[in-house]
Amino acid sequence: MEKINLNNKTILVTGAAGFIGSNLVKRLQSDLTGATIIGIDNMNNYYDVALKEYRLKELDNIQAGNTWSFVKGDIANKETIDSLFKQYHFDVVVNLAAQAGVRYSITNPDAYIQSNLIGFYNILEACRNHPVEHLVYASSSSVYGGNKKVPFSTDDRVDNPVSLYAATKKSNELMAHCYSKLYNIPSTGLRFFTVYGPAGRPDMAYFGFTNKLLKGETIQIYNFGNCRRDFTYVDDIVEGIVRVMQGAPERKKGEDGLPIPPYAVYNIGGGQPENLLDFVNILQEELVRAGVLPQDFDFEAHKQLVPMQPGDVPTTYADATALERDFGFTPKITLREGLRHFAEWYAKFYK
Repeated sequence: MEKINLNNKTILVTGAAGFIGSNLVKRLQSDLTGATIIGIDNMNNYYDVALKEYRLKELDNIQAGNTWSFVKGDIANKETIDSLFKQYHFDVVVNLAAQAGVRYSITNPDAYIQSNLIGFYNILEACRNHPVEHLVYASSSSVYGGNKKVPFSTDDRVDNPVSLYAATKKSNELMAHCYSKLYNIPSTGLRFFTVYGPAGRPDMAYFGFTNKLLKGETIQIYNFGNCRRDFTYVDDIVEGIVRVMQGAPERKKGEDGLPIPPYAVYNIGGGQPENLLDFVNILQEELVRAGVLPQDFDFEAHKQLVPMQPGDVPTTYADATALERDFGFTPKITLREGLRHFAEWYAKFYK
């Protein structure tokens, strides 16, 4: 592994107004000195743009010894990406821009092809034409599809996606492998497992449930509550990304004299799958504790157990031993702790 000191480097973070992207920029701002951090995001209205603007405002308020600037633009626009790379000659690129969400991919496939395939292709081409020390990109636990063997390991086959979103993420891994092999670009893919936390995505269950309960609506719990998710708090995800950024797969030659692809993929997950019903109960307790819901809220009257949805999987469960082995890191933040942070943020932001 090639060690990279991120101080004084020029770093591109795509999807910088997104949930993970904005938290990553915040962390880099506090950790680094002398770095130039460029963020790009198309600010689309897949969910409330006010939330993205709030995250950006937080980034603008950070006083740190780095240069931060934000570009409103789309990674699916080749000219935008090419001109950014020409201007800045990035050392490290973290691609977090993507059209997210499993269910939305069933009704709006175009958005996924544009952002997740064409957008990522533009990033790869730019890394080829303006060589970088390390490309880190977001994959997803959804690539494991309907795999029955748990926990999910990066050694498992992932050839059975159950949503277009999952298929685009698997494609990203294949494309990165190809560019690593052909052009010796060190790349690391990160399969994130159900990320949650303050200022997250409103289409995620914990956020959507909260919005609905507050309006007195009924929440639907899929697979009659028998889903298990490996929830991972956003700070744990960011810690993983920052560590991985600093360790690029080594460029080596094989016996044939050709490069062995400097390519790696890791899971980042809590390693503790939680039953959806338990998760919802903890969420409810923390929402009451934070004063978002009243003490006497009749929770039972507002929940409905429903069958599995298309594109969904019953269980996600990460085997993250490789991340621990190579980077000495395992997610630490418990579900209750994480949901408490979320509930307290929600109370402040929406009240």
